[in-house]
Amino acid sequence: MFNPDGILYGRLPGFGLSKLGHRMALAAADDLAARDRPVSSLRVSPLQRTRESAAPIAEAFDLEPIVDDRIIEPTNHFEGTNMRRALKNPVNWPFLIYPPRPSWGEAYTSIEKRMLAAVHDAFDSVESGDVVLVSHQLPIWVTHLSVAGESFPHDPRKRRCALSSVTTFERVSEAAPAPQPRPGEEPAPADPSAPPVLRLVEVGYAEPAGSLIATATDVGAV
Repeated sequence: MFNPDGILYGRLPGFGLSKLGHRMALAAADDLAARDRPVSSLRVSPLQRTRESAAPIAEAFDLEPIVDDRIIEPTNHFEGTNMRRALKNPVNWPFLIYPPRPSWGEAYTSIEKRMLAAVHDAFDSVESGDVVLVSHQLPIWVTHLSVAGESFPHDPRKRRCALSSVTTFERVSEAAPAPQPRPGEEPAPADPSAPPVLRLVEVGYAEPAGSLIATATDVGAV
């Protein structure tokens, strides 16, 4: 994005990609095309910058993007502000009182719930082939933390989720676990007739636009 003032755009409308952003989006599309894998569907956040990021992917695979509201940027009290200046204003300090939630916006557990639902629905929406979801840095990072079994509170500066990066998940089927025994009872064996459990596994991360990131003014995934 073109963001010389360092504004946190959040869900604000009307903010698209800069010329550099379009080059980075094209790099991501070229990376996906070079993998020589069938891409059957493309889902995007409703925000302008995300739809513009998805455009070269749609062209590369001849797909019509499907807007999915569940993969949108989280709500944030600091939307529309310069974070460094906003943090110095005492009026904003109450919103920093509980970072583990976080207190300044949508709860991590809420982001996790909607992102996992969107990812599983994406898998279920096609008979074969890959589905590309074009989202934003925090939703992607929360999905990574959830799949990896890691805690949600983190330092935003240390997210491994760069502009136009590609995080890849697969869905694996596993046998249902044995039921947990009650205190004093012997463990029961797993039921072989129980339906399998579907689990997400992260299998890759790439930064196709890595050579361009140094000159970018933003750090988010889109």
